Amino acid sequence: MASSAASHVSFLPPILTFCGAAVIAVPVFRFLGLSAVLGYLAAGVAIGPSGLSLVEDPQTIATVAELGVVLLLFIIGLELKLSHLWSMKRDIFGLGFAQLAITALCLGGASLAVGLSPNAAFVTGIAVALSATAIALQMLGERNDLQTAYGQRSFAILLFQDLSVVPILAILPLLASGTAVEGGSVTDRLLAAAEALAAIAAVVLVGRYGLNPFFRILARTGSREVMTASALLVVLGAALLMQEVGLSMAMGAFLAGLLLAESNFRHQLEADIEPFRGMLLGLFFMSVGMSIDLALVRQQWVLLAIAAPVVIIGKTLLITILSRLFGATWREGLRSGTLLCTAGEFAFVLLPVAMAAGLMSSSEAQTVTALAAITMLLGPIFSTLVEKALLSRPERADEHGMDDLLGQEGEISSRVLVIGFGRFGQIVNQVLLSQNINATVIDNNVERVRDAARFGLKIYYGDGTRLDVLRAAGAEKAEMICVCTDEPETIGKIAEILRENFPNARSFVRAFDRIHAVELLKIGVDYQLRETFESAIVFGRSALEELGIEAELAANSAQDVRKRDIARLFLQKEIGSMGGAELVVGAKIAPEPLTSPTGKAKALSPETRDILGEGVV
Repeated sequence: MASSAASHVSFLPPILTFCGAAVIAVPVFRFLGLSAVLGYLAAGVAIGPSGLSLVEDPQTIATVAELGVVLLLFIIGLELKLSHLWSMKRDIFGLGFAQLAITALCLGGASLAVGLSPNAAFVTGIAVALSATAIALQMLGERNDLQTAYGQRSFAILLFQDLSVVPILAILPLLASGTAVEGGSVTDRLLAAAEALAAIAAVVLVGRYGLNPFFRILARTGSREVMTASALLVVLGAALLMQEVGLSMAMGAFLAGLLLAESNFRHQLEADIEPFRGMLLGLFFMSVGMSIDLALVRQQWVLLAIAAPVVIIGKTLLITILSRLFGATWREGLRSGTLLCTAGEFAFVLLPVAMAAGLMSSSEAQTVTALAAITMLLGPIFSTLVEKALLSRPERADEHGMDDLLGQEGEISSRVLVIGFGRFGQIVNQVLLSQNINATVIDNNVERVRDAARFGLKIYYGDGTRLDVLRAAGAEKAEMICVCTDEPETIGKIAEILRENFPNARSFVRAFDRIHAVELLKIGVDYQLRETFESAIVFGRSALEELGIEAELAANSAQDVRKRDIARLFLQKEIGSMGGAELVVGAKIAPEPLTSPTGKAKALSPETRDILGEGVV
């Protein structure tokens, strides 16, 4: 029992160290206008073996932290669609291949010139040519630029780099042997390739046909914890399966996310995964900072002081020129270049493999590892400074405004978010669709989500009272959020969340009755409508017409009632329940007595008693 307690105690200090370092460093860097990534990297340097030595074994931490990259790729996959990915094929396989090949050739040649062996120069060129997926996507997310034209091109390059890691790892042993593999090895490799294809096919089939029914069953339980556990099960299961057959864990998670991009549970899954992604990704950045050996940096400071700026500026120029050749503006190319100028996290995977295979010495591998880590530390600073310079130019809006709009074409659904798909929400959605406005619709009723799919409508499973779900559904980008659920308490809770977190979106809210409408006005919604008010107005107008009143006069009467009701509603908001009572059609309001009445009013009938009891006409 004592040993168990001791193990718990020994497990807590590293956790407290990471949390404390992040809580101190990240706000400081954000206050200075720099990326949170830099804060994590600096925190890692400070607490690592080269700093205060608060964490002695960064490698163990890095193994866990890699899950942050895995979860990041899963969320990126969720935000894409296969059709959209296919439309990016020119940038992925054209621009992505050109960037990796030309950058690796240039950096490999430079490594050869400074005295590295051909094999070591090849590995160095490839390792440094790869960019930091986690850093680039994190910065794009902070800028809200992932859906812009330059954001999509940057993502295409990163995606090709991730796809290329597997064949690169397969090539390294061939370089070590210097010859083609023998017959037996060919058979082994064919079996390995077959296993990889079978694993990919399994993920595709399960993702396509099995996951939606699986999540539908779990959603009926109403347990948030079970949904979160199932989301982690899917992501980590796909990642582990890919790793077991020799593929990248990150690519397995990306594939799982891509297959779920069309799922009704997409936004709920993203909301459940996001907290884990953020924490583990921050841990990953700190592990990179901890890997920087300051003693080695001091020994090789001249070489690293020259190499790091050369890599950062050289990659920036190459990517800028290549992006321009593939149709980007110079400004977009420069933004992509500064974003991808660092070495990547896969350098920390390739270099140990190359060293184990005898392609480079331990000192060479450590120097290149330090170079990669330093570029990951300095690159975000360089990117932030260039971005601020570009943002200060007045022609920026004119130059990339149209391209940004085209880049966001797939996100047009973010213009309107509809919460609730019952009788009310369905009609609202029909009206929006009549003008080709494809709203993002979420509802937490599994049967309703399934029934909508039968009619070809696209709605997502999600709890509208959860801030993380609203963010995942695009509330921060939405121009308007329509709350169409039917429970007053739920509506009020959502309205308060919208007011506090999404002030830029206009809130259109369904009200239950007059008292509820007044409460919503006090919360500060932009527009509210009682669920039966307009139908009663139309009903009354039609009744007048049937009784012989001219249609125009009946319409004017209905409009008069509508105007009086609106005026009275706002008076009730300011004064109280009796505010604007004199505006009720047919009401006879006498002046209030100067002295309070001595007795209480008596009702002459049960109906009157009910009215007096309510105190509201």
